[in-house]
Amino acid sequence: MFGDDELSRDAFLGGQVTLLQPKNGYRAGVDPVLLAASVPAKPGQSVLELGCGAGQALICLGRRADGMQLTGVELQSAYADLARQNGALNDVNLEVVQADLSALPSDLRQIRFDHVIANPPYYRAGAHSPAQDDGRSVALGEQTPLDLWIDTASRRLAPKGYLHLIQRADRLSDVLRACDGRLGSLEILPVTPRMGRAAELILLRARKGGRADLKLHAPLVLHRNSEHQGDHPDYRPEIEAILRHGQRLDWPK
Repeated sequence: MFGDDELSRDAFLGGQVTLLQPKNGYRAGVDPVLLAASVPAKPGQSVLELGCGAGQALICLGRRADGMQLTGVELQSAYADLARQNGALNDVNLEVVQADLSALPSDLRQIRFDHVIANPPYYRAGAHSPAQDDGRSVALGEQTPLDLWIDTASRRLAPKGYLHLIQRADRLSDVLRACDGRLGSLEILPVTPRMGRAAELILLRARKGGRADLKLHAPLVLHRNSEHQGDHPDYRPEIEAILRHGQRLDWPK
């Protein structure tokens, strides 16, 4: 468990959400906010997040639409406890299960969800220098194979349910390979910081039992200018609406 002096209070969604985060551990950026915004969950539906960390994505999603059943699974007990604290701090009803994806509790294995979301570690095992902080190292460096993340997601989805996932663009081939035979109707939304730059991230939407052809959408561009100008953020208006005002990310048709 983190001590009070090890935590900071950080504002998300323009102050609509306040999150406790470790000063020296894994700290969320825009990625979980974009992930939460990409999910078209409705009141009354159920959402499971695999690897929920301190609850950033689920709480941002819960702030956008009340009345959802939100469940998070987190390997690290300190972060699972922090997610529970953040749920209470933001008055978001959030159940957090401390468990390994490869050994989910039996009662959780009996439940099917309308939506599963995930922000798996971005780097393959051994592909980056380990972080000095254990929590950050687990969050960024793959210990559980990406294939198992997507297999677990597909097993927990109800028929016609959706997986939404954010991942580095250079892991796209791994993502597609893991979805093969498990999920269909795949949509890929590349995310690039600026016009003319290569995509750094991808958002995936996939459906349990989906049969539609793969869609590769035009990139989602985060910033207005081709180069960074000054010290102030220059997000495009639609991205500003997502990050500051909690608006939903509308997938292209």
